[in-house]
Amino acid sequence: MSLRHALLGLLCDTPQNGYDLTKRFEVTLSSHAWNAGHSQIYPELKRMLADGLIEVVDEGSRGSKVYGVTEAGREELRRWMFSPLGETPPRNEFVLRLFMLSSLEVPDVKVLVDRMAGTSDARVAELDRVIKELDGAAEAGHAQGYARYAAEFGRRYFALQRDWARWVVEQMDQGAAGSPGGTV
Repeated sequence: MSLRHALLGLLCDTPQNGYDLTKRFEVTLSSHAWNAGHSQIYPELKRMLADGLIEVVDEGSRGSKVYGVTEAGREELRRWMFSPLGETPPRNEFVLRLFMLSSLEVPDVKVLVDRMAGTSDARVAELDRVIKELDGAAEAGHAQGYARYAAEFGRRYFALQRDWARWVVEQMDQGAAGSPGGTV
């Protein structure tokens, strides 16, 4: 995934300025999918403008520009959405730590995996709250939108991590794991 595609996706919802895009990243994407700050977003908007993927649709106070997606931008986002998932290198810190468990002593593995379960459980609780808000908005006559699907995926993903971590601790407590040993 690239920042470019994330911005195109956000701009497909509604035209926005750089400040609004930065805030939407903070609220929706940063903790679950993609992290980008002001210093990355503004230069990418300039490149996207030069590439014809977005256009200035309005100018706000103090010269702020409101960007909208062009047809070329929609086509690029669609091309990326249908490209195979394996085209970008995977980055998953949780899985990386799993590969490195053998570098720790058994008591440390148990502590770390227990922390992983707790962190994942907190994320599940946070997403349960978000889902409840989205469902409440839908009941009030506002469409849930695709954010509900993404929130549900996140909740299930973190529930899987939590359940796996608890299973590992249980296995280690029962002695089934014995001395993990081995290497990556």
